[in-house]
Amino acid sequence: MDDGALLSQLDRIRRGTSEIISEAELKNKLTRSLKNKTPLRIKAGFDPTASDIHLGHTVLLRKLRQFQDLGHSVIFLIGDFTARIGDPTGQNKARPAMSDEEIKRNAATYKSQAFKILKDSQTEVVFNNDWFSRMSIHDIFDLLKHSTVYQILARADFKKRLKEKSDIRVSEFLYPLLQAYDSVYLKADVEIGGTDQKFNLLLGRELQRDFHHEEQVIITLPLLEGTDGVNKMSKSLGNYIGISEPAEAMFGKVMSISDELMHKYYELLTDEDLSEIKRMHPKEAKEKLAGLLISQYHSAQAAQGAKNAFEKVFKHKEAPLTIPEYKIHKPAKILDILVDSGLLKSKNEARRLIRQKAVTFRDAKIQDENFSVSSAGIIKAGSRRFLKVAI
Repeated sequence: MDDGALLSQLDRIRRGTSEIISEAELKNKLTRSLKNKTPLRIKAGFDPTASDIHLGHTVLLRKLRQFQDLGHSVIFLIGDFTARIGDPTGQNKARPAMSDEEIKRNAATYKSQAFKILKDSQTEVVFNNDWFSRMSIHDIFDLLKHSTVYQILARADFKKRLKEKSDIRVSEFLYPLLQAYDSVYLKADVEIGGTDQKFNLLLGRELQRDFHHEEQVIITLPLLEGTDGVNKMSKSLGNYIGISEPAEAMFGKVMSISDELMHKYYELLTDEDLSEIKRMHPKEAKEKLAGLLISQYHSAQAAQGAKNAFEKVFKHKEAPLTIPEYKIHKPAKILDILVDSGLLKSKNEARRLIRQKAVTFRDAKIQDENFSVSSAGIIKAGSRRFLKVAI
Protein backbone atom coordinates (compact mmCIF):
# COMPACT_ATOMS: atom_id res chain seq x y z
CA MET A 1 0.00 0.00 0.00
CA ASP A 2 1.45 3.42 -0.97
CA ASP A 3 1.80 6.38 1.35
CA GLY A 4 -1.09 8.22 -0.33
CA ALA A 5 -3.53 5.39 0.38
CA LEU A 6 -2.31 5.13 3.98
CA LEU A 7 -2.77 8.87 4.49
CA SER A 8 -6.28 8.55 3.05
CA GLN A 9 -7.07 5.90 5.67
CA LEU A 10 -5.65 8.09 8.43
CA ASP A 11 -7.73 11.07 7.23
CA ARG A 12 -10.87 8.95 7.45
CA ILE A 13 -10.00 7.72 10.94
CA ARG A 14 -9.19 11.27 12.11
CA ARG A 15 -12.64 12.64 11.26
CA GLY A 16 -14.55 13.44 14.43
CA THR A 17 -11.76 12.34 16.79
CA SER A 18 -10.55 14.37 19.75
CA GLU A 19 -7.16 12.71 20.23
CA ILE A 20 -5.09 9.80 18.93
CA ILE A 21 -2.34 8.46 21.22
CA SER A 22 -0.27 8.15 19.29
CA GLU A 23 -0.82 8.77 15.59
CA ALA A 24 2.70 7.55 14.79
CA GLU A 25 1.93 4.23 16.53
CA LEU A 26 -1.37 3.95 14.66
CA LYS A 27 0.41 4.52 11.35
CA ASN A 28 2.94 1.79 12.20
CA LYS A 29 0.18 -0.63 13.18
CA LEU A 30 -1.76 0.04 9.98
CA THR A 31 1.38 -0.38 7.86
CA ARG A 32 2.30 -3.65 9.55
CA SER A 33 -1.27 -4.90 9.28
CA LEU A 34 -1.32 -4.31 5.53
CA LYS A 35 2.11 -5.83 5.02
CA ASN A 36 1.25 -9.01 6.98
CA LYS A 37 -2.40 -9.06 5.83
CA THR A 38 -3.46 -9.32 9.47
CA PRO A 39 -6.37 -7.14 10.63
CA LEU A 40 -5.97 -5.01 13.72
CA ARG A 41 -8.10 -5.76 16.79
CA ILE A 42 -10.19 -2.67 17.54
CA LYS A 43 -11.88 -2.69 20.95
CA ALA A 44 -14.69 -0.67 22.51
CA GLY A 45 -16.57 -1.50 25.68
CA PHE A 46 -20.20 -0.85 26.57
CA ASP A 47 -21.67 -1.46 30.01
CA PRO A 48 -25.33 -2.51 29.63
CA THR A 49 -26.69 -0.01 32.14
CA ALA A 50 -29.81 0.77 30.06
CA SER A 51 -31.88 -1.08 27.47
CA ASP A 52 -31.44 1.35 24.60
CA ILE A 53 -28.46 2.27 22.48
CA HIS A 54 -28.75 5.97 21.70
CA LEU A 55 -27.03 8.28 19.23
CA GLY A 56 -24.30 9.00 21.77
CA HIS A 57 -23.27 5.34 21.66
CA THR A 58 -23.30 5.35 17.86
CA VAL A 59 -20.41 7.85 17.76
CA LEU A 60 -18.17 4.99 18.93
CA LEU A 61 -19.99 2.38 16.85
CA ARG A 62 -19.54 4.39 13.66
CA LYS A 63 -15.81 4.73 14.30
CA LEU A 64 -15.65 0.96 14.80
CA ARG A 65 -17.47 0.50 11.49
CA GLN A 66 -14.92 2.75 9.76
CA PHE A 67 -12.17 0.40 10.90
CA GLN A 68 -14.20 -2.56 9.62
CA ASP A 69 -14.56 -0.87 6.23
CA LEU A 70 -10.75 -0.61 6.23
CA GLY A 71 -10.51 -4.37 6.76
CA HIS A 72 -10.02 -4.63 10.54
CA SER A 73 -11.75 -6.69 13.23
CA VAL A 74 -13.91 -5.18 15.95
CA ILE A 75 -14.22 -6.45 19.50
CA PHE A 76 -17.61 -5.34 20.81
CA LEU A 77 -17.17 -5.77 24.54
CA ILE A 78 -20.28 -5.95 26.70
CA GLY A 79 -19.27 -5.22 30.29
CA ASP A 80 -21.70 -7.52 32.03
CA PHE A 81 -19.23 -7.93 34.92
CA THR A 82 -18.12 -4.29 35.20
CA ALA A 83 -21.77 -3.15 35.02
CA ARG A 84 -22.18 -4.60 38.51
CA ILE A 85 -19.71 -1.97 39.75
CA GLY A 86 -20.73 0.90 37.51
CA ASP A 87 -18.27 3.17 35.73
CA PRO A 88 -17.48 6.07 38.11
CA THR A 89 -16.40 8.30 35.20
CA GLY A 90 -18.14 11.66 35.44
CA GLN A 91 -20.27 10.58 38.39
CA ASN A 92 -20.78 12.62 41.55
CA LYS A 93 -21.98 9.57 43.44
CA ALA A 94 -21.87 5.78 43.19
CA ARG A 95 -24.14 4.28 40.56
CA PRO A 96 -27.04 2.18 41.88
CA ALA A 97 -26.42 -1.57 41.85
CA MET A 98 -27.94 -3.53 38.97
CA SER A 99 -29.44 -7.00 39.17
CA ASP A 100 -28.15 -9.86 37.04
CA GLU A 101 -31.54 -9.98 35.31
CA GLU A 102 -31.33 -6.30 34.30
CA ILE A 103 -27.79 -6.73 33.01
CA LYS A 104 -28.68 -9.81 30.94
CA ARG A 105 -31.78 -8.16 29.50
CA ASN A 106 -29.94 -4.98 28.55
CA ALA A 107 -26.96 -6.90 27.16
CA ALA A 108 -29.28 -8.80 24.79
CA THR A 109 -30.71 -5.56 23.40
CA TYR A 110 -27.23 -4.02 22.98
CA LYS A 111 -26.09 -6.98 20.95
CA SER A 112 -29.02 -6.78 18.54
CA GLN A 113 -28.95 -2.99 18.16
CA ALA A 114 -25.19 -2.78 17.55
CA PHE A 115 -25.51 -4.74 14.31
CA LYS A 116 -27.54 -1.93 12.82
CA ILE A 117 -24.09 -0.34 12.38
CA LEU A 118 -21.43 -3.05 12.69
CA LYS A 119 -20.69 -5.85 10.24
CA ASP A 120 -21.53 -9.21 11.76
CA SER A 121 -18.74 -10.99 9.88
CA GLN A 122 -16.04 -8.67 11.29
CA THR A 123 -17.36 -8.36 14.84
CA GLU A 124 -16.48 -10.46 17.85
CA VAL A 125 -18.99 -9.97 20.67
CA VAL A 126 -17.45 -10.72 24.08
CA PHE A 127 -18.63 -10.48 27.70
CA ASN A 128 -16.06 -9.63 30.37
CA ASN A 129 -17.83 -11.80 32.94
CA ASP A 130 -16.36 -14.73 30.97
CA TRP A 131 -12.86 -14.03 32.29
CA PHE A 132 -13.42 -12.01 35.46
CA SER A 133 -15.73 -14.64 36.96
CA ARG A 134 -12.91 -17.19 36.63
CA MET A 135 -10.34 -15.06 38.44
CA SER A 136 -9.42 -16.11 41.97
CA ILE A 137 -8.90 -13.69 44.84
CA HIS A 138 -5.16 -14.21 44.32
CA ASP A 139 -5.52 -13.13 40.68
CA ILE A 140 -7.40 -10.00 41.75
CA PHE A 141 -4.69 -9.07 44.26
CA ASP A 142 -2.01 -9.61 41.62
CA LEU A 143 -3.93 -7.25 39.34
CA LEU A 144 -4.23 -4.61 42.06
CA LYS A 145 -0.44 -4.45 42.32
CA HIS A 146 -0.36 -2.76 38.92
CA SER A 147 -1.94 0.47 40.15
CA THR A 148 -1.63 2.85 43.10
CA VAL A 149 -4.13 4.71 45.26
CA TYR A 150 -2.46 7.98 44.30
CA GLN A 151 -2.85 7.18 40.61
CA ILE A 152 -6.57 6.44 40.95
CA LEU A 153 -7.21 9.48 43.18
CA ALA A 154 -5.63 11.68 40.52
CA ARG A 155 -8.82 11.30 38.49
CA ALA A 156 -10.78 14.55 38.40
CA ASP A 157 -14.11 12.90 39.27
CA PHE A 158 -12.67 11.20 42.36
CA LYS A 159 -10.95 14.43 43.42
CA LYS A 160 -14.26 16.25 43.20
CA ARG A 161 -16.13 13.61 45.21
CA LEU A 162 -13.46 13.61 47.93
CA LYS A 163 -13.63 17.39 48.14
CA GLU A 164 -17.42 17.21 48.47
CA LYS A 165 -17.08 14.38 51.03
CA SER A 166 -19.15 12.12 48.82
CA ASP A 167 -18.70 8.39 49.38
CA ILE A 168 -16.48 6.41 46.99
CA ARG A 169 -16.86 2.66 47.06
CA VAL A 170 -13.71 0.57 47.06
CA SER A 171 -15.14 -1.32 44.08
CA GLU A 172 -15.18 1.94 42.09
CA PHE A 173 -11.40 2.19 42.51
CA LEU A 174 -11.19 -1.21 40.85
CA TYR A 175 -13.23 -0.28 37.77
CA PRO A 176 -10.48 1.46 35.73
CA LEU A 177 -8.12 -1.44 36.37
CA LEU A 178 -10.73 -3.97 35.23
CA GLN A 179 -11.33 -2.01 32.03
CA ALA A 180 -7.59 -1.88 31.48
CA TYR A 181 -7.28 -5.64 32.00
CA ASP A 182 -9.94 -6.17 29.30
CA SER A 183 -7.39 -4.78 26.83
CA VAL A 184 -4.70 -7.15 28.12
CA TYR A 185 -6.96 -10.20 27.92
CA LEU A 186 -8.28 -9.30 24.46
CA LYS A 187 -4.87 -8.24 23.07
CA ALA A 188 -6.38 -5.01 21.73
CA ASP A 189 -4.39 -3.06 19.15
CA VAL A 190 -6.65 0.00 19.37
CA GLU A 191 -9.21 1.04 21.97
CA ILE A 192 -11.86 3.67 21.29
CA GLY A 193 -13.76 5.67 23.92
CA GLY A 194 -15.19 9.06 24.79
CA THR A 195 -12.98 11.89 26.01
CA ASP A 196 -14.20 11.16 29.54
CA GLN A 197 -12.65 7.68 29.27
CA LYS A 198 -9.09 8.88 28.65
CA PHE A 199 -7.83 7.90 32.11
CA ASN A 200 -9.14 4.33 31.75
CA LEU A 201 -7.80 4.01 28.19
CA LEU A 202 -4.33 5.19 29.19
CA LEU A 203 -4.34 2.74 32.09
CA GLY A 204 -4.97 0.02 29.52
CA ARG A 205 -1.75 1.01 27.75
CA GLU A 206 0.17 0.89 31.03
CA LEU A 207 -1.22 -2.49 31.99
CA GLN A 208 -0.41 -3.95 28.57
CA ARG A 209 3.16 -2.72 28.99
CA ASP A 210 3.34 -4.36 32.45
CA PHE A 211 2.17 -7.63 30.89
CA HIS A 212 4.83 -7.26 28.13
CA HIS A 213 2.24 -6.66 25.40
CA GLU A 214 2.46 -4.03 22.69
CA GLU A 215 0.56 -0.97 23.90
CA GLN A 216 -2.78 -0.20 22.33
CA VAL A 217 -3.35 3.03 20.44
CA ILE A 218 -6.16 4.98 22.04
CA ILE A 219 -8.63 7.11 20.13
CA THR A 220 -10.90 9.46 22.06
CA LEU A 221 -14.08 10.86 20.55
CA PRO A 222 -16.10 13.91 21.62
CA LEU A 223 -19.07 13.40 23.92
CA LEU A 224 -22.33 13.99 22.10
CA GLU A 225 -24.65 16.42 23.85
CA GLY A 226 -28.26 15.41 24.12
CA THR A 227 -31.34 17.29 22.95
CA ASP A 228 -30.91 19.82 25.77
CA GLY A 229 -27.67 20.95 24.11
CA VAL A 230 -25.85 21.00 27.45
CA ASN A 231 -25.37 17.57 29.02
CA LYS A 232 -23.90 14.39 27.61
CA MET A 233 -26.62 12.33 25.96
CA SER A 234 -28.04 10.05 28.63
CA LYS A 235 -31.21 8.08 29.17
CA SER A 236 -31.19 9.01 32.87
CA LEU A 237 -31.30 12.72 31.91
CA GLY A 238 -34.06 12.17 29.36
CA ASN A 239 -32.11 14.04 26.65
CA TYR A 240 -31.37 11.03 24.47
CA ILE A 241 -32.45 9.86 21.01
CA GLY A 242 -32.62 6.08 20.95
CA ILE A 243 -31.90 4.30 17.68
CA SER A 244 -34.85 1.94 18.30
CA GLU A 245 -37.31 4.74 19.07
CA PRO A 246 -40.28 5.19 16.71
CA ALA A 247 -39.32 7.14 13.60
CA GLU A 248 -41.72 9.99 14.40
CA ALA A 249 -40.19 10.45 17.86
CA MET A 250 -36.67 10.47 16.40
CA PHE A 251 -37.66 13.05 13.78
CA GLY A 252 -39.21 15.38 16.34
CA LYS A 253 -36.23 15.15 18.68
CA VAL A 254 -33.70 15.87 15.92
CA MET A 255 -35.74 18.90 14.83
CA SER A 256 -35.63 20.21 18.41
CA ILE A 257 -31.83 20.48 18.67
CA SER A 258 -30.01 23.77 18.18
CA ASP A 259 -28.47 24.75 14.84
CA GLU A 260 -24.99 24.70 16.38
CA LEU A 261 -25.45 21.22 17.81
CA MET A 262 -26.86 20.03 14.48
CA HIS A 263 -23.46 20.57 12.82
CA LYS A 264 -21.77 18.47 15.50
CA TYR A 265 -24.33 15.71 14.91
CA TYR A 266 -23.52 15.81 11.20
CA GLU A 267 -19.79 15.50 11.89
CA LEU A 268 -20.06 12.62 14.36
CA LEU A 269 -23.10 10.74 13.07
CA THR A 270 -22.88 11.02 9.27
CA ASP A 271 -20.39 11.01 6.41
CA GLU A 272 -21.87 14.13 4.82
CA ASP A 273 -19.70 16.96 3.47
CA LEU A 274 -19.82 19.52 6.28
CA SER A 275 -19.07 22.48 3.98
CA GLU A 276 -22.19 21.68 1.94
CA ILE A 277 -24.34 21.27 5.05
CA LYS A 278 -23.29 24.71 6.34
CA ARG A 279 -24.55 26.27 3.10
CA MET A 280 -28.03 24.83 3.64
CA HIS A 281 -30.86 26.55 5.50
CA PRO A 282 -30.78 25.23 9.10
CA LYS A 283 -34.35 23.86 8.91
CA GLU A 284 -33.63 21.99 5.67
CA ALA A 285 -30.34 20.69 7.05
CA LYS A 286 -32.07 19.47 10.20
CA GLU A 287 -34.78 17.70 8.19
CA LYS A 288 -32.07 16.04 6.10
CA LEU A 289 -30.22 14.96 9.25
CA ALA A 290 -33.39 13.44 10.71
CA GLY A 291 -34.03 11.63 7.43
CA LEU A 292 -30.49 10.24 7.25
CA LEU A 293 -30.61 8.90 10.81
CA ILE A 294 -34.07 7.38 10.51
CA SER A 295 -33.18 5.81 7.14
CA GLN A 296 -30.16 4.15 8.75
CA TYR A 297 -31.91 2.80 11.83
CA HIS A 298 -35.38 2.21 10.34
CA SER A 299 -35.89 2.76 6.59
CA ALA A 300 -36.17 5.47 3.94
CA GLN A 301 -39.92 4.90 3.90
CA ALA A 302 -40.09 5.43 7.69
CA ALA A 303 -38.07 8.63 7.31
CA GLN A 304 -40.50 10.04 4.75
CA GLY A 305 -43.47 9.03 6.89
CA ALA A 306 -41.94 10.72 9.93
CA LYS A 307 -41.35 13.91 7.95
CA ASN A 308 -44.95 13.92 6.72
CA ALA A 309 -46.22 13.40 10.27
CA PHE A 310 -43.99 16.22 11.54
CA GLU A 311 -45.29 18.63 8.89
CA LYS A 312 -48.86 17.60 9.67
CA VAL A 313 -48.39 18.75 13.27
CA PHE A 314 -46.16 21.80 12.82
CA LYS A 315 -46.95 23.17 9.38
CA HIS A 316 -50.64 22.32 9.19
CA LYS A 317 -51.29 22.46 12.96
CA GLU A 318 -53.00 19.07 12.92
CA ALA A 319 -52.78 16.27 15.47
CA PRO A 320 -50.54 13.31 14.50
CA LEU A 321 -52.13 10.09 13.29
CA THR A 322 -50.85 8.06 16.24
CA ILE A 323 -51.30 9.47 19.74
CA PRO A 324 -50.65 7.66 23.03
CA GLU A 325 -53.82 6.96 25.00
CA TYR A 326 -54.46 7.43 28.72
CA LYS A 327 -57.61 6.08 30.37
CA ILE A 328 -59.36 7.66 33.33
CA HIS A 329 -62.18 6.10 35.36
CA LYS A 330 -63.33 9.31 37.06
CA PRO A 331 -62.60 13.04 36.74
CA ALA A 332 -58.88 13.71 37.14
CA LYS A 333 -56.76 16.82 37.52
CA ILE A 334 -54.87 17.90 34.43
CA LEU A 335 -51.58 17.95 36.40
CA ASP A 336 -52.02 14.31 37.43
CA ILE A 337 -52.84 13.20 33.89
CA LEU A 338 -49.87 15.01 32.35
CA VAL A 339 -47.39 13.43 34.76
CA ASP A 340 -48.94 9.98 35.40
CA SER A 341 -49.25 9.38 31.65
CA GLY A 342 -45.55 10.13 31.16
CA LEU A 343 -46.32 12.99 28.76
CA LEU A 344 -44.39 15.38 31.05
CA LYS A 345 -41.64 14.62 33.55
CA SER A 346 -42.93 16.57 36.55
CA LYS A 347 -45.75 18.69 37.89
CA ASN A 348 -43.40 21.67 37.91
CA GLU A 349 -42.95 21.31 34.16
CA ALA A 350 -46.72 20.95 33.76
CA ARG A 351 -47.38 24.09 35.83
CA ARG A 352 -44.83 26.03 33.80
CA LEU A 353 -46.49 25.08 30.51
CA ILE A 354 -49.94 25.92 31.88
CA ARG A 355 -48.69 29.36 32.97
CA GLN A 356 -47.33 29.82 29.45
CA LYS A 357 -50.78 28.83 28.06
CA ALA A 358 -49.09 25.98 26.23
CA VAL A 359 -51.47 23.22 27.38
CA THR A 360 -54.81 22.67 25.66
CA PHE A 361 -57.65 20.21 26.10
CA ARG A 362 -60.01 19.78 23.16
CA ASP A 363 -58.34 22.85 21.57
CA ALA A 364 -59.13 25.07 24.58
CA LYS A 365 -56.21 26.58 26.50
CA ILE A 366 -55.91 25.45 30.12
CA GLN A 367 -55.27 28.37 32.47
CA ASP A 368 -55.91 26.72 35.84
CA GLU A 369 -53.61 23.98 37.13
CA ASN A 370 -56.57 22.58 39.10
CA PHE A 371 -58.57 22.05 35.91
CA SER A 372 -60.38 18.70 36.01
CA VAL A 373 -60.74 16.44 32.96
CA SER A 374 -64.02 14.52 32.96
CA SER A 375 -64.55 13.70 29.29
CA ALA A 376 -62.66 12.17 26.39
CA GLY A 377 -60.46 14.40 24.26
CA ILE A 378 -56.94 15.28 23.16
CA ILE A 379 -54.46 17.09 25.40
CA LYS A 380 -51.65 19.01 23.73
CA ALA A 381 -48.62 20.06 25.80
CA GLY A 382 -46.21 22.40 24.09
CA SER A 383 -45.89 22.16 20.34
CA ARG A 384 -45.37 18.45 19.79
CA ARG A 385 -46.68 16.36 22.68
CA PHE A 386 -50.15 14.89 22.42
CA LEU A 387 -52.22 12.59 24.62
CA LYS A 388 -55.61 11.05 23.96
CA VAL A 389 -57.76 10.85 27.10
CA ALA A 390 -60.26 8.02 27.07
CA ILE A 391 -62.97 7.24 29.59
